[in-house]
Order: sequence, then C-alpha cells, then structure tokens
Amino acid sequence: MPTSSAITDVTQETFAAEVERSAVPVLVELWAPWCAPCEALGRVLEGVAEEYAGQAKVVRVNIDESPGVAERFGIEGIPTVMLFARGVARERAMGLRPREEYARFVQRALAVAPRAETRAD
Repeated sequence: MPTSSAITDVTQETFAAEVERSAVPVLVELWAPWCAPCEALGRVLEGVAEEYAGQAKVVRVNIDESPGVAERFGIEGIPTVMLFARGVARERAMGLRPREEYARFVQRALAVAPRAETRAD
C-alpha cells in the first residue's frame, strides 16, 4: 500500500514517540500489505487525516514488520484501528468501518482533551 502524505508509518521503535507521547490524539491503523480490507481502510483514513490535520494525526503500523505492537495490544485481526489520547488506548475497532466512525473517535478524544491553546481563561 503506498504511503499517504497524510498518514505516517510507525514502527515498534518509533511507536512511543509518535503515538504514546503525542500532544494530539492519534488514530493507529494496524495493517499488513497482504490484507485487502487494509488497503480500502487506508483510503478511508486518509480522509480523516486530512480533515483533522493539526488537531489529530493518523499513523499506521505494519504488523509483519512490527509484530510487537500487535502483540502488546492483543490485536486479533486486521485491520484494527485504535485511538490513543494522552498516551492511552481509548477506543478500538476491528475490520473496515465507515469513515464517520473513525471521525467520531477523533471528535470524542478532542472533546475530552482539548488543545491547550484553545482556551486561556
């Protein structure tokens, strides 16, 4: 699957920095190149990444190259999307879902963890 400029590839080595220490919510797609639904999901997530650019980010982990990430989070099938906010996995969906479901993940995370510069009362 070609890499979208809106989606960042993450490995076991970069996962903590890119996902768990991110200042913004992160949608993580766990995928593999041989997975046809993963390819379709990648196109769906590109739209989410573009819509929430600057507020949240979308990354993907190839489980064939970084199996430790899948093992760590008990991934039983792909594609699986997980939403991380403040370094913690908050939501998870397995299989290809409608784009709106992933957008709601991000919206809920943004409502719980608004960006610091949004309010200065």
